[in-house]
Amino acid sequence: MKWDTDYWIIYIICNVTGILFLWASIKTPRLARLMFVILFAWASWTNYTVSHENPTVYLQYADSSTKWYADFINGWFKEHITLMVSLIAIGQAFIAVGMLLKGWWVRVACIGVILFLIAIAPLGMYAGFPFSITVSFAAFFILKRDSLNYLWKFKPKNKVVWE
Repeated sequence: MKWDTDYWIIYIICNVTGILFLWASIKTPRLARLMFVILFAWASWTNYTVSHENPTVYLQYADSSTKWYADFINGWFKEHITLMVSLIAIGQAFIAVGMLLKGWWVRVACIGVILFLIAIAPLGMYAGFPFSITVSFAAFFILKRDSLNYLWKFKPKNKVVWE
């Protein structure tokens, strides 16, 4: 695997973004949820589009993956890229929508984020590792720290009573 300057820049930006997700989830979980909406909506659109226009791009992930992931990518996945990545894109869209909603929708979306990001961790540096682990923790902190209300609903800080 040969990495040029562009890959290193993207890799560093990816992991700095992961740290921002973690920071936001601890300090302002609602901001982190909005960040997840944007990230997963973008990922959904990108993965769906690329899997239909240029599916062989996904074979590159084998280069930085663990051996068993590389074997999977170069085996079954190679023959079913568009189907598999389209299903992943649909799941990513559900995560984005779930983060907008409230209650158990947010919980399911956070669990989906954690499972998805842990599942891509073995893809290695091409998937921005350790971004996936850092951002999994961010989703966990949202579960623990957020009110889980609709993203656009805010609690009033102090009610002002006019007499």
